[in-house]
Formats: sequence, structure tokens, C-alpha cells
Amino acid sequence: MTQRPLALREPARRVSVRAPAYWRVQAAVGAAVAWALAAVAVVVAVAATHGWWTPLLWIAAAVLVLAPIAALTVVPAIRFRVHRWEVTEIAVHVRYGWISRTDEIVPLSRVQTVDSTVGPLMRAFGLRTVTVQTASSHGTVAIACLDDAVATEVVAHLVAVTSASAGDAT
Repeated sequence: MTQRPLALREPARRVSVRAPAYWRVQAAVGAAVAWALAAVAVVVAVAATHGWWTPLLWIAAAVLVLAPIAALTVVPAIRFRVHRWEVTEIAVHVRYGWISRTDEIVPLSRVQTVDSTVGPLMRAFGLRTVTVQTASSHGTVAIACLDDAVATEVVAHLVAVTSASAGDAT
């Protein structure tokens, strides 16, 4: 009897419903910088109309104006559909990435520390990131954009589960 190979299933939980709005605000900050640089490129292109660089300035201005539009409109929705996480009794599983997808799985027996962080913008949205660290070279897995209450529960659960296991997680 041949045994079928095991398939990696999708993590069960989504990030917070407020995550796309948070990602849009983050993108808006970058867009504001890009649009300011585009304005500078236009002013320089208008002021220096006879240089070989003038067409390059107009192209740079166009790219700087158009590039942030996707990050402000479609990218947050795509990220929300892709970003998933799950904490089981044996591992932490996180999936992320909107162009290339990454699955990170950390066995609970390898967990050394569990951190919870929140910056000013995340705090304004009621979001938090839970970081699980191991001793390996790729030893950090972050579950980003969780609701504050959910993040607190996840941290408490991970601390309880990992502290109950004997050993030094190496």
C-alpha cells in the first residue's frame, strides 16, 4: 500500500479586518514622498528645458506618480486574502506575500521567545504584531496585523504551551 504525501494546508485564520486600512495608510506615507519627488522632478524639468536629462526627468516624474497607485488600491486587498496564520498544538504557521508566497512554520518545541510589538500607527488601528523566535538562523516568525485582543490571547497561549515543555528549545 502506497502512502500519499502529506499536503501543506492553508493556515486557518486571517489577519485583522483593519489590516487593509493600515496597509493603505502605510502606503500613503510612501506615496506622499514619491509624489513630492515627482513634483521636484517636474519643477526641474520645466526649469531646465534644454538638457539631455529633461526627458528622463519627465519619465521619472511619471513613474513616481503612477507607482504608488497599486499600493494604495489593489495591494491591500490582495495581501488580506493571502496573509493567514495559525497556532496549533505543535506549530506556528504563517503565510504571507502578495507576489511570491511564503509559508513559515515553527515547531512549538523550538520556540525560545514570544514578543508582542505595536507602533504608533498600529496602535491607532488597534493592531499588534506577535513575533515568535527560535535559535535557528531563520529564527523569527512574525504574525502581523492581529487585533490587540487576539494578539494577547496568542501570546498567552504560546507562553503557556512552550513553558510547559521541558528542554531549552534548541
